[in-house]
This record gives sequence, structure tokens and C-alpha cells, in this order.
Amino acid sequence: MTDNPLGGFDLNSLLETAQAMQSQLAEAQEAQAAELLTGSAGGGSVEIDVLGSGEFQAVRIRADVVDPDDVDMLNDLVLAALRDAAKQVADMQSEALGGVAGGMDLGGLGGMLGGG
Repeated sequence: MTDNPLGGFDLNSLLETAQAMQSQLAEAQEAQAAELLTGSAGGGSVEIDVLGSGEFQAVRIRADVVDPDDVDMLNDLVLAALRDAAKQVADMQSEALGGVAGGMDLGGLGGMLGGG
């Protein structure tokens, strides 16, 4: 009889689980990289399209917000729309990571680490 220093923990099961998680993560990243998100500000006065990969695609500015006497307001709206778009990308990535790890059976590792 061999004595397992991990207390009966199945290392092969953990490896299989890790490989499955890696595969799911790669699939999720690929899918979200192509997803188009739109950040906006000023009630839609300025909109910025960005892919889930973080690549910006388009900027739309309504003509009625272009005031040569108040360029600072337009600057603020564009910056706010950029921040909104970037936040949507970050939120989507965070949600995808949680979804991949959240549903996985860690093969007893959670119990070993005090997780259950």
C-alpha cells in the first residue's frame, strides 16, 4: 500500500479539472473578444463601440453636442463614453472568469484549502 502525502487527494483529477478550466477559459475569451459593446455618455450624445478584446471600433457624436464655445463639455463626454466602454469590457471579462471557475468541481482541492 502506498501512502499518499496529499491525504487521498487525486492529483490526476485535479490536472484534468485544470485542463478543462483552461479550455473553457480560452473558449470564453475567444467568444468575448468578438463581442461588440457600446459605451455612452450624455444620454447617448456620444457613443463608442469597442470589442470585448478592448479594440475600439467607432465613435459617434451627435451634431447637437458640438458647440465650438464649449469644447470642454465635448471632451468630458468623450472621456466618459470611453470610460463606460472600458468598464463594460472589464465587467464582461470578470463575469466570464467567474463563470468558468464558478461551475468547476475542483476534485476536493476546495476542501483541502479550507473552501468546504
